[in-house]
Amino acid sequence: MQHAACALFELACEYPIMPATEKNLKIPRPPVIAVMGHIDHGKSTLLDFIRKSNTVAKEAGGITQHLSAYEVVHTTSGGKEQKITFLDTPGHAAFTGMRLRGADVADIGILVVSAEDGVKAQTLEALHTLQQKKTPFVVAINKIDRPNANIEKTKGELAENNVYLEGYGGEVPFVSISAKTGEGIPELLDMLLLVAELEELSGNPTLPASGIIIESHVHPKKGISATLVIKDGTLRSGMFVVAGDALAPVRIMEDFTGKNIKEAIFSSPVGLLGFNKLPETGSTFTSFGNKKDAEKTSYEFAVKAEIAGTKNTEESNEKTIVIPLIIKTSVLGTIEAITQEVSKLNTPAVIVKIIHSGVGNITENDIRAAGGNTNTLIVGFHVTIEALAKDLAERALIEVRLFDVIYKLTEWLEEIVKTRTPKITVEEMRGTAKILKTFSNSKDSQIVGGTVIKGAIGVGETVKILRHDTPIGEGIIIELQQQKLKVKSVDEGNQFGVTVKSKMEIATGDKLQSFVMITT
Repeated sequence: MQHAACALFELACEYPIMPATEKNLKIPRPPVIAVMGHIDHGKSTLLDFIRKSNTVAKEAGGITQHLSAYEVVHTTSGGKEQKITFLDTPGHAAFTGMRLRGADVADIGILVVSAEDGVKAQTLEALHTLQQKKTPFVVAINKIDRPNANIEKTKGELAENNVYLEGYGGEVPFVSISAKTGEGIPELLDMLLLVAELEELSGNPTLPASGIIIESHVHPKKGISATLVIKDGTLRSGMFVVAGDALAPVRIMEDFTGKNIKEAIFSSPVGLLGFNKLPETGSTFTSFGNKKDAEKTSYEFAVKAEIAGTKNTEESNEKTIVIPLIIKTSVLGTIEAITQEVSKLNTPAVIVKIIHSGVGNITENDIRAAGGNTNTLIVGFHVTIEALAKDLAERALIEVRLFDVIYKLTEWLEEIVKTRTPKITVEEMRGTAKILKTFSNSKDSQIVGGTVIKGAIGVGETVKILRHDTPIGEGIIIELQQQKLKVKSVDEGNQFGVTVKSKMEIATGDKLQSFVMITT
């Protein structure tokens, strides 16, 4: 691994960052690979085998919940050492945005499909992402070591979804593998490097580094850091990185193993400490040789963002109930996933509005951000609530919930939305009767006779009294009789006698229109 990395760094050192004369210099660069597919089809297990470490057991429920990047050096079948960068993208539907970001930064994708389960919902979603971004990909048919594995059936299901593999009527390369035993993985890595060669990936080591922020964190002691994948150029100590309006001097830079480094070249994932604010996950970054140019770029972005935000501000409908929500997570990327899920809960009647979000434990400041509004909800994901914050929340009657699985969080919010959705009461018409004769009339009630011309009328129902089809009053059916026998209801086509409680006098020829109130 060190040999390949050193070779790239030595090459970069031969070409120090220069002006326009070297802008057209291009040399081959290692591919950046996104591993994608359905949940539980073996994406993390594949990466675990490749990098010889075990991360699956550390994840809640075995589900990867944030984006990471790793480097490996593969010795090809021809004996050549070549460097590859891998992105581990989560498979569940909640992380669509994070997968889109993975496909943005990736040069090539691996679509992992289980030979046991075949094509599933997130398989198709990952496929759509790759196709939408026009990212070339290799299909890895995994779990071939399982007793129920059926490679041919999996190929057929892929073909049904317009993925035609090589040797199966198409040109999409594929490799059959077992992420558990390692069978086929060397061939998969060879295939990835072959696709990379055909893509003619290249970069210019003399340019200032540029690329994508794939994750950002707040360390309690170290401050704000971010994980960057360099797509072009070289990043060296003494430079300055700008991502949106976030800025960081390149002083403390680490490789993917956590080792301090002084420079990094294209395709490398690096950790950079010292940002003045959290850079937005998925944003692009550029680097500068001096602080003045970096600060100018950061300031210009902030001004443009403020203008755009002012233009896009919309007043909410006064009739809509707004549930204020505060989100705290362990990493910034998870906020994106939760935000996407929360947006699906909004209805015309109720909107869940995120008023504040951030990385780190829930503090007193987060409780104060609720502004004393007891309707505000605060959720924490893979974080804790500080003791003082908990006491303050209890005194302010602010509800705080902690979660470690995103689906439990969204289920809870969905129930809150249902509970707070206003109930709507509407009239449901039951039947119409025409009055044929009046019998007696007292101060509060009267007895009349008629026939049901539509639907049915029943005891206890409210009736509208219509004269010439115009409502003139209301009443309640106290008693119904058919052939001098008391009944609870009378159906269409039948005659009846009825006692109606009403102050409005009912006349022959009037209509009684019965209805009940339905609350939804």
